[in-house]
Amino acid sequence: MSTESQSTGQEPRNTDVSFEPRDIQVGSIYGYMLALAAATIAAFIICIFILRFTRQRAAAIDTPPPPSREAQGKDFGMPPEPRLQGVPGHEADPQRDLRNKIKADTQANEKFDWIDKNSGVAQIPVKDAMRIIAEKGLPGTSAAQPEKKK
Repeated sequence: MSTESQSTGQEPRNTDVSFEPRDIQVGSIYGYMLALAAATIAAFIICIFILRFTRQRAAAIDTPPPPSREAQGKDFGMPPEPRLQGVPGHEADPQRDLRNKIKADTQANEKFDWIDKNSGVAQIPVKDAMRIIAEKGLPGTSAAQPEKKK
């Protein structure tokens, strides 16, 4: 190891170590780099041809996509039919529809009406029908008799 002062501005030099040009063959390194670059470019070109081939094959086999909504016209921006309630742009209000349905069902269950007047079949409110069945029982069966305590 050198014991000379380092302040001279020159690179330190070790007299025991030397460089032999025959250890490194620059031509073989450049040849390897050139072969590597050629293989990379060849692989890239092969990938381009494979991509083009598969894209053309897929386009020939696949079914065409459905027409766009813009081509369909009037309802552009809306989901396709049938539309669920509550979707923006839908006329019906789901809460109002539910209230109307409950109201219609309640009115149908609480009205008096003739279904067939000639045969004597009438519609009566559900509460009244349940009370009558509890008192008289269904046709063909007798009303349940309360048990007598002994």
